[in-house]
Amino acid sequence: MKESLTHEGSLPLNLDRRKSTGEGDADADSEKKAQSASEIRNVEDDKASESFAFDKTRRTLKNRHIQLIGIGGTVGTALFVQIGSSLTKGGPASLFIAFSIWCTVILAVNNCLAEMVTWMPISSPFVRYADRFVDPALGFCAGVNFFVFEAALIPFEIVAFNLILQFWTDKIPTAAVICIVLACYCFLNIFAVRFYGESEFWLALGKAILAVGVIAFTFVTMVGGNPLHDVYGFRNWNPAKVEGAPFAEYIKTGTLGQFMGFLACLIQASFTIAGPDYVSMAAGEARDPRRNMPQAFNSVFYRLSAFFMLGSLCVGIVVPYNDPDLLNAISNAHPGAGASPYVIAMQHLHIPVLPHIVNALVLSAVFSAGNSYVFCASRTLFGLALEGKAPRFLTRCTGSGVPIYCVGFTLAISLISLLQLSNNAAVVIQWFVNLVTASQLMNYAIISYTYIRFHKALKAQGISRDSLPHKSFWQPFCGYYAFIATFTMAFVGGYTVFLPGRWDVPSFLFSYTMIAIVPLLFIYWKVRYGTEASLIHSLF
Repeated sequence: MKESLTHEGSLPLNLDRRKSTGEGDADADSEKKAQSASEIRNVEDDKASESFAFDKTRRTLKNRHIQLIGIGGTVGTALFVQIGSSLTKGGPASLFIAFSIWCTVILAVNNCLAEMVTWMPISSPFVRYADRFVDPALGFCAGVNFFVFEAALIPFEIVAFNLILQFWTDKIPTAAVICIVLACYCFLNIFAVRFYGESEFWLALGKAILAVGVIAFTFVTMVGGNPLHDVYGFRNWNPAKVEGAPFAEYIKTGTLGQFMGFLACLIQASFTIAGPDYVSMAAGEARDPRRNMPQAFNSVFYRLSAFFMLGSLCVGIVVPYNDPDLLNAISNAHPGAGASPYVIAMQHLHIPVLPHIVNALVLSAVFSAGNSYVFCASRTLFGLALEGKAPRFLTRCTGSGVPIYCVGFTLAISLISLLQLSNNAAVVIQWFVNLVTASQLMNYAIISYTYIRFHKALKAQGISRDSLPHKSFWQPFCGYYAFIATFTMAFVGGYTVFLPGRWDVPSFLFSYTMIAIVPLLFIYWKVRYGTEASLIHSLF
């Protein structure tokens, strides 16, 4: 490790290679370059990020916090409730295969991030990597895209929180619920980051318990451990028992309809499965990042396997894809966990208490997800400000290292959740889902391409990857695989609007708006500031 740190520490980034912004002078640029290099050399020090003027966050997040932060931003209603919609479109086999395939894509993204973040654990890492390894214009559009992605998810989770409460009662005013949730997010994020880390640790632990619990519920009940003593096993996969199983038809009939059902499941998977980007956002505030960050990234593989792959398998086991109660719950937007396949299965098996327990844990999962999005959105905005791509005042931190103005701006955007007061909540949620799905995929494509450039630069300059603090496997194959898959899926996500008789302007706009905006942001920054692409022979 000492040799790796010495080698890498002797290769500070050449930040002089181009004009990154249109403001500031040469002295400021030199100061920033020297301070940035200082951060890279001293990341083993818990107070590394306190040692230079620009990034004043503090390294107070412990290993146990970082391990569960990835769960906090990943596991939510999509895995426990909305996944039922995909089951009805594709059937159990398509759902399981689609989720398994997309897990490999996210694992590839994870490998890309793990290597770069461990080498240079800074605030808002992959946004700033795009700036330094590719082009400042790409860093700008990557940061804006990810900020919009995270900021849009906050009202999505707040609306979902209110819907879940309605599983028990609809007498609580919606405005009160929204204000209370926002106040809680404010409290947990404006004080020291350790408060966020501690709250997220316990909330994410509840998510893990729920995920493991529904998997255990599936196994126990399928072998007869239920009040009806019904050993149903894989009955819902059997075409002799469930017509059309295990590959359901969607929109069209026959093989084409089955493929479109699979595609619907794959689109859902691309929104549901995430993780490495949330882990990476903690890099600038993690203790001993060279040791803790690789462990956190390695744990992503186990979460993908246990929670998403097994979760998608279990959903197709406990309830048939064409179950009337499930279809009715989805079409009528039943509140809370009422539309969850697990809750419907519990009701079929005459299990009275578990649905309320599941709803309570889903409620905490939704709150935790929103909390993570506030953290990630504020740190992304902070990273943009550090690179001179957002107003300088946003770099100001409190004495405890919290970028207070970034948190405040993020929470102000979250007030969009008040739209629920005048629009159907289910429609509002779907708008957010459609918008942020494309943003997430574009973000992963940018991360993958950034790693490809990083890998090429190492090779061009004769730097062995064995000298890095962490070396990911199957590279650069993972980088190319993730880039092609995520870039392609970004365009596939809203394909149904182009089918005969299915044109819908709102769906088209929300599916493809960010895909159009991201390159426009790139062009705007490049033209306005005349940025130059990084040269792979002079990156380090």
